[in-house]
Amino acid sequence: MDKNQLYRRIPKVDILLEKEEIKELITRYGRESVMEAVREETEALRAFIGKCRDEEAALEKTEQLPRAIRERVVRLHTPNMRTVINGTGTVLHTNLGRAPICREHMERLTDLVSGYSNLEYSLEEGKRGERYSHFEKLLCRLTGAEAAMAVNNNAAAVMLILSSLAKGGEVVVSRGELVEIGGKFRIPDVMEQSGASLVEVGTTNKTHYTDYEDAVTEETKALLKVHTSNYRIVGFTESVPIQELAPLAHKHGIPVIEDLGSGVLIDLGKYGLTYEPTVQDSIRQGADVVCFSGDKLLGGPQAGIIIGKKEYIDRMKKNQLTRALRIDKFTAAALELVLMEYLHEEKALERIPVLRMITEPFASVSERAGKLKQILDERKLSLQTGLEECESQIGGGSLPLERIPSMAVTLKPESMTVPEMEERMRHLPVPVIPRTANDTIYLDVRTIESRWFETLADMLENLEGKTS
Repeated sequence: MDKNQLYRRIPKVDILLEKEEIKELITRYGRESVMEAVREETEALRAFIGKCRDEEAALEKTEQLPRAIRERVVRLHTPNMRTVINGTGTVLHTNLGRAPICREHMERLTDLVSGYSNLEYSLEEGKRGERYSHFEKLLCRLTGAEAAMAVNNNAAAVMLILSSLAKGGEVVVSRGELVEIGGKFRIPDVMEQSGASLVEVGTTNKTHYTDYEDAVTEETKALLKVHTSNYRIVGFTESVPIQELAPLAHKHGIPVIEDLGSGVLIDLGKYGLTYEPTVQDSIRQGADVVCFSGDKLLGGPQAGIIIGKKEYIDRMKKNQLTRALRIDKFTAAALELVLMEYLHEEKALERIPVLRMITEPFASVSERAGKLKQILDERKLSLQTGLEECESQIGGGSLPLERIPSMAVTLKPESMTVPEMEERMRHLPVPVIPRTANDTIYLDVRTIESRWFETLADMLENLEGKTS
């Protein structure tokens, strides 16, 4: 094999630029991007020939150079973040963006953010306003709190609270509540960054009222409760509820702070799920400040929502950290829209995707799974389809022990292996993320909206066409 001859077969740049398909790329994407792709693909081809021992493969790669250039240019100009179909059955899948937003809300958001808005402008007074004003009254009405605000996530909320109320002082917290909230972000570390000092009391499984009582000194600035929403300690356990801590804190003129994590506004126990303490419960029981996530069980955008006594919230709003941690106009608008749904519980369960998914009856999921299987079977694909009962989970560090009966459509490919098909599904125009087990692909229909069924069938049909 004469590699010098193969190198000479690589088209020169000026010849490539005269090809119609390359000219079209320049018209659409600009000369600079195309020239960069030409250089990179030409270099990649030279490297391939240098290592290649198969002359036919090298010639084929050379013939495909214009196509490779086109694919590189298109990839460069295609957003990396894309819509995916979640077939895992994990409702709040952290890697897949957690809580999806209602499509009707997104249409409203498009109108709001594609132009100007009254984000920080009071239309009533004709002067500068507060971005929290759009949802503060709603939060207060829904939770019974005196005031509210929001920052970009719940870790930021905890940091802002402690920085505003306990900087330079001590905060008492149970050892059993020193949680890691994901990505190695831990309550003790967040507390250290806030400028407050941690005082641990009790043990991992048991903390008593007297532990808190004995720990309070002149340096104590707050008592902190952290709801262990992402794990459970069971068995020989004991903790001190907010209603018992509140009198102790108020006796010493300090606040009780509760980090609820997931942030539930509806009693999920009514819908067959494990009871999870609601935000309203925390306020009723005497918490002075409560924080929770917007994109977990609340079902909204990523945010750290803070509610509580007005005197404490006002101090946070004046903290210099607030500007660094504040939410943007997208989040403020989306949060208002989601919270408005909670004014009518049945409406919230229907229109907020997370609530709809976790409360959808098993019979309904099974019926939808049957429809998806039927659509796939009509395409006569070279794979075996089936229906199999399975269990969905909530995910996102919420209700970790909860398992929800669900139904999956199973796929067993005949023309490729399961790992090959799973990998190809991740590279479809709308990537599909399934579960795999027992040499089978599982599409848990609880987390797949029915509007995707036809699209999914089309893509699987095309996927087979490429492999035949």
